[in-house]
Amino acid sequence: MSDFKELLNQAKKQIKEVSVQEVRDKLNPDNGFTLLDVREGDEWEQGHLGKAISLPRGFLELKADKTLTDKNQPIVVYCAGGVRSALAAKTLQDLGYPNVYSMRGGFTEWKNNGLPFVIPEKVGKDQMARYSRHLRIPEVGEKGQLKLLRSRVLLVGAGGLGSPAGVYLAASGVGTIGLVDYDVVDESNLQRQILHWTSSVGIPKVDSARRTLFEVNPDVKVRTYPLHLDASNILEIIQDYDVIVSGSDNFTTAYMVNDAAVLLKKPVVYGSIFRFDGQASTFIPYEGPCFRCLYATATPPELAPSCDEAGVLGVLPGVIGLIQATEAIKVLLNIGTTLSGRLLVYDALEMSFRQFKLRRDPACAACGPNAHIDLKSIPEFVCAVQTASAQG
Repeated sequence: MSDFKELLNQAKKQIKEVSVQEVRDKLNPDNGFTLLDVREGDEWEQGHLGKAISLPRGFLELKADKTLTDKNQPIVVYCAGGVRSALAAKTLQDLGYPNVYSMRGGFTEWKNNGLPFVIPEKVGKDQMARYSRHLRIPEVGEKGQLKLLRSRVLLVGAGGLGSPAGVYLAASGVGTIGLVDYDVVDESNLQRQILHWTSSVGIPKVDSARRTLFEVNPDVKVRTYPLHLDASNILEIIQDYDVIVSGSDNFTTAYMVNDAAVLLKKPVVYGSIFRFDGQASTFIPYEGPCFRCLYATATPPELAPSCDEAGVLGVLPGVIGLIQATEAIKVLLNIGTTLSGRLLVYDALEMSFRQFKLRRDPACAACGPNAHIDLKSIPEFVCAVQTASAQG
């Protein structure tokens, strides 16, 4: 019977070994190679090569076909010192992978040569309990939670829709939340705007919202913009954010946000509410329709109800705002199927949801082939909510 040393020598005779310098210069992901780290999870967390894939040696036979789906893809395997990687390379050859190399000296040799490596971020011990339910979901996990903690979401409006969206995005661990609102808290807001308390009446909404979000989750950084979005400031503000949650109740801001987002290729999660009805969609520039594809022009001012006239059921923004928060998280984590290309319409009295397919408008003034966006040309409309007329 062969001992381990003989087994290793036999494996090395049947595989190709390469130096760390060869991996650095040629056999790397930039040149089409897959880097496969076969060390254990605790070793991976201490540092690994950039763009490497982790697949511990003990799971290689079990998970190789799911992790390494293209058998013709050239692979460089490495471990701590070159032993496990040699055996792993031989195993992969036996499994039908023809282009496999083992990195001589492994990660230790890589570090000793002063070559760059990555130390993965980890959710802090003090955050493990807060986000434990996320960490247990395979689609989120630690990697997804870290991505949320690095993400930036801008809420346009700290009112009815921005309130539930903001609270749950903060609770979920979105690292930076921006708030745009130039209004102050009024007593009539308290019926539906859960970011604000009775003690907040009379103070700027962004200040009231910041206080609430900090109480929800002190991990979150809150940036406030107590101003009216216009052509002079919108591009500078939204360029720093990954997703825009649009919850404004006026046409001017809705079109302004859409056009600026198209210019900067920023996804917008849209929502609107009217009495007992709500609607939501996600607009991803040039991948699906935008807000102007849905509403090419605003409702004429003489036909649009004013904010005071329209009214809204107090719990309605909770439903739509949470849908917006869900969509924002899906976009940030690139999971699930978003509402891009669909308009979701909710009727609270009937307790029903309907969906309408949306298509890009080839004549769209914002995202069409002949589009010409001029933010300064967007007219001022009356304060009103857009009435729904979905395109089927």
